[in-house]
Amino acid sequence: MDDHKTVLGLKLPTDPRWVNIAEMQIEDILVDHAYCEQKAASSCISLIIQYPEKAELVDVLTPVVAEEWAHFERVIEQLKKRGYALGYARKDEYVTALNKVLNKGGSRDQQLVEKLLMNALIEARSCERFKLLWKNIADEELQTFYYELMVSEAGHYVNFIELAKVYMPEEYVKSRWEEILHAEADIIRSLEVRGDRMH
Repeated sequence: MDDHKTVLGLKLPTDPRWVNIAEMQIEDILVDHAYCEQKAASSCISLIIQYPEKAELVDVLTPVVAEEWAHFERVIEQLKKRGYALGYARKDEYVTALNKVLNKGGSRDQQLVEKLLMNALIEARSCERFKLLWKNIADEELQTFYYELMVSEAGHYVNFIELAKVYMPEEYVKSRWEEILHAEADIIRSLEVRGDRMH
């Protein structure tokens, strides 16, 4: 799978065992996925609230909020079709570990770039996982569902990277993005392969 590097920049592909485990625990995957979409919408809302003076950020992220929430609604629909309930959110070890990678100091714009790059990375990894589900899952309806989400998340990933370049020099953004990508690969390597999590 070469395009995970050229398109998404990820340094380590998902363990191929994940999709088989995931298919066996589709209820857990759908519940976790629903909360991922909810958190994605919430994250964009938080950025808009924290940086209301950044007109381009507000313009770019406002429709993303609506799109992520629409994804949340679609995942809920898939749960209901299968007789599953939403259930409670689970601790997200992946995002907790990513948070520790972010630089905590620097200027207001540097802090913004850290948050934008983290969002880009989560979208990129989600996109990669959606592709795996689309190509490997037996449920035909979910195949189509994850293909559509894969296309959408790829667009969001680009949005966050391009926004980061608006607020800090491109070379700074590229350098920091590479650092975060390498750190993310280490995180993926260290986490247990689990079929009840999207990440």
